[in-house]
Amino acid sequence: MIYKRGKIYWYKFMWKGEIVRESTKQGNDKVARQMESAHRTSLAKGEVGIRERRPVPTLGDFIDKRFEPWARATFESSAPKTWRDFYKVGVRAIKEFKELANLRLDEITSERAAEFGAYRQSKGRKISTVNSSLRVLRRILGLAVEWGVIESAPKIKKLPGERHREHVVTHEEEARYLTVAQEPLGSVAAVLVDTGLRPEECFRLRWESITWSNGRHGTFLVTHGKTAAARRLLPMTPRVRAILENRWEGDGKPAEGWVWPAPTLSGHLEPSSIKKQHSKALKASGVRPFVLYSLRHTFLTRLGESGCDAWTLARIAGHSSIAVSARYVHPSTDAVFAAVDRLGGHKIGHTVKQDSDSEELKKLLPS
Repeated sequence: MIYKRGKIYWYKFMWKGEIVRESTKQGNDKVARQMESAHRTSLAKGEVGIRERRPVPTLGDFIDKRFEPWARATFESSAPKTWRDFYKVGVRAIKEFKELANLRLDEITSERAAEFGAYRQSKGRKISTVNSSLRVLRRILGLAVEWGVIESAPKIKKLPGERHREHVVTHEEEARYLTVAQEPLGSVAAVLVDTGLRPEECFRLRWESITWSNGRHGTFLVTHGKTAAARRLLPMTPRVRAILENRWEGDGKPAEGWVWPAPTLSGHLEPSSIKKQHSKALKASGVRPFVLYSLRHTFLTRLGESGCDAWTLARIAGHSSIAVSARYVHPSTDAVFAAVDRLGGHKIGHTVKQDSDSEELKKLLPS
């Protein structure tokens, strides 16, 4: 029989009491059947015996020879922060735990993954840091399945209690914070809360990506981000337009280059560049402490509350999954009824009793 795992067909059959199972590395079912038939024929002719299973590499070997080169090639240039702070750190943590790194990929179980998480916690790592390592492990095993090295991967459970960067800054807190924030932090923070950019996307903005004449106030193109969906064209608000235009004119109206240049290895602002400014602004403003990423969450929360649908919000935010965007969209009861009314069906066959029942139902639904 042949079966599909992802986009690749595998075949499986019994031969002299032993199971023969192999990946065809093909996405065409006809070719897969032909390969299965050829294997059966070669066995029947006695040209080969039961093939030995290809040895499954250890987790450490798979990381060194296949996963790490893939991650470096995929993210080091296009998304250096993802490579440096997620994959590189996660891989190092996994390889340090020899009890896991020395296991073959097909020996790794959910229990072994939990032991790894417990080990990381015992070293004083925060829950968010441990979960980040577990996400890397899950990605490694997922690719091992996708590439046909193992047939299935265990379920990797994250630790509960992770603190998320979901603090929403109020308008009053925003005003107090921006009043005391020094430059360039003040400008960066205002851009973040008005556009919903990820901080690293904002830091990597370039002048050649900005068009002053598009839309009502101009647009800018986000060219780098966490996923392919991060590449998007966004409109500027009047405040963002004023900030960027003043900065552009002050720099002599450059045709290209970083919007936020800095004396760093990358040539542009990095989180460390404005860390001290952020700490001072929090202390001086007296607002509840938050991380810069919270300004993105604040923008998206406000966008969802304004009535923006999940699909549009996903496009603006650069989300790769609509499920993430849906967390910000909470339609009220009035919005639900208004959406149905817009279909026009309320004009057909309604009676006073039906309208009364509708009002009663509306009272029972949560607002």
